[in-house]
Amino acid sequence: MNAVATSMRPVGWTIAQWQAAYRDGGAQPEALLAAYAVTPDSPADNAWIQRVDRALLEEQLDDLQLMLAAAGGDLSRLPLYGVPFAIKDNIDAAGWPTTAGCPEFAYTPAEDATVVQRLRAAGAILIGKTNLDQFATGLVGTRSPHGAVANTFNPEYVSGGSSSGSASVVARGIAAFSLGTDTAGSGRVPAGFNNIVGLKPTKGWLSTAGVVPACRTLDCVSIFALTVDDAELVADVAGGFDERDPYSRAVPAGASLPWPKTPKLAVPAALEFFGDAQAAAVFEDAVHALKAAGAEVEVIDFTPFNELAALLYQGPWVAERFAAVEALWKTTPDVIDPIVRGIVEQAANYSALDAFKAEYRRAELTRLIHQSLAGFDALVVPTSPSIYTIAQLRDDPVTLNSRLGVYTNFANLADLSALAVPAGMRSDGLPSGITLIGLAWQDHALAQFGRQWQTQRGLPLGATGAPLPAGVALNKAPVGTLRVAVVGAHLTGMPLNHQLTSRHAVLAEKTRTAADYRLYALANTTPPKPGLVKSESGAPIEVELWDVPVTAFGAFVAEIPAPLGIGTLELEDGRQVKGFICEPRGLDGARDITAFGGWRAYLASLNATPR
Repeated sequence: MNAVATSMRPVGWTIAQWQAAYRDGGAQPEALLAAYAVTPDSPADNAWIQRVDRALLEEQLDDLQLMLAAAGGDLSRLPLYGVPFAIKDNIDAAGWPTTAGCPEFAYTPAEDATVVQRLRAAGAILIGKTNLDQFATGLVGTRSPHGAVANTFNPEYVSGGSSSGSASVVARGIAAFSLGTDTAGSGRVPAGFNNIVGLKPTKGWLSTAGVVPACRTLDCVSIFALTVDDAELVADVAGGFDERDPYSRAVPAGASLPWPKTPKLAVPAALEFFGDAQAAAVFEDAVHALKAAGAEVEVIDFTPFNELAALLYQGPWVAERFAAVEALWKTTPDVIDPIVRGIVEQAANYSALDAFKAEYRRAELTRLIHQSLAGFDALVVPTSPSIYTIAQLRDDPVTLNSRLGVYTNFANLADLSALAVPAGMRSDGLPSGITLIGLAWQDHALAQFGRQWQTQRGLPLGATGAPLPAGVALNKAPVGTLRVAVVGAHLTGMPLNHQLTSRHAVLAEKTRTAADYRLYALANTTPPKPGLVKSESGAPIEVELWDVPVTAFGAFVAEIPAPLGIGTLELEDGRQVKGFICEPRGLDGARDITAFGGWRAYLASLNATPR
């Protein structure tokens, strides 16, 4: 391959914009990515621990050309083709040192972490490894020998941690997305502090093979992105069962159901902001916005959540953190950050008996939490109750850090999924966010609602000032569902609509077919049904699009009587969906009702006919 060319680096592009540049704009990765290669003249930036150099970039670009050739030049087979990403420096990349924020701990792995391997196999280009609270112990981004990573809106404030650098490089539009880790909130708090999206997946969906553990039974690889669409896409590429990870889990069939049109959301009955009126105001405004958008919001008792959150740092789980650094601590304890060392050394205060007792209480509290969330689609909380300056954290590093985990620490202990999204700007110019929390495997349902929320708020992307791009896919079917067009007795309020609603299908939209369909009132059907037929001449016909869970689709189709069936329909905007069609034999004795434009209008005409 030719040497990497020199170019200006794109700033703040979403994955869709990177894809469009290659697909429609004729751009080449070596041109768009050249400026990512670090040089001796590159300005200092402590969000990075290591950045890609010219040799590492050229090696990846060579591999990318081979992958594209193997894909027959089809870019759709490489969904992250030429997209730059970063990883937290407790995640392995072959040939790149892993330090976990401690130079004396460093080692150079021979292979990628599973999540990195999957992203690179999809065409993504690694541009660097990012700074973090050492050994992923902290929610502030200040516990690093490389210095505190500054907030992208005001450098006097913390960026949030432990995935501080990963959030910073995405918020500034340098990386299109990044990987962090989230044990106690490290993939959410930095997102809230930097006006970006933070996806904390269900435990076990994204493999932790090749990740330096913090608390191995709780750790998750998290994703930072400018949009919910991007975070979800990355998770779908990187996720999946991995035999290398003993805590990996396969996604249960039918685990995630689409939300109803009017979601039911819970919020804590008692909210703690530690005197931060600005944070409280943003959250109050967000709740009003949720209600205005049609959500039903109710308060719930937050006591079990608070108690479970306290267990993470005030219980024997600190012994898991000690296990991750035990070998280093035994030989050279002084190289560990003093605050981090003080936390992990608390492991000596707990016995095996204490650990079992705490596990019993965790299970009890988790049951209470799941019961309190029954009947709700999600819990909505502030991503963080407040934000502090770097100076404040220097003066009080433990108390202030612990406050930031009030709304995050319990999530992995209770096996919950979470999505942090921007909510608004405080009066001091700092961003503030909310987090949507669901039961395990509700990741895609959270994302479906999260993208609607992001569009509704219309905030600029990260700290780039760029607007949310038009054309964000609000109407795509949620993962785990099939979009089905219904035209007659299954319409809302019609006799067979219960066959959809009883299977948790959700109405997505009302629209029309393309103009080459004809509609017939079939003879001798109970209840009365229409038949839709593609024709050389016709008219647009009104339909409803329903998202049917894949696990219920077979049973739904089994109830469809001949001569009706399911085929592929074209909509007036060119989309193709599954939908009701009619066999030609069913038109014997049928009445052509195309002129009415839909089944409802035809029925209304019957009711209006004088008798």
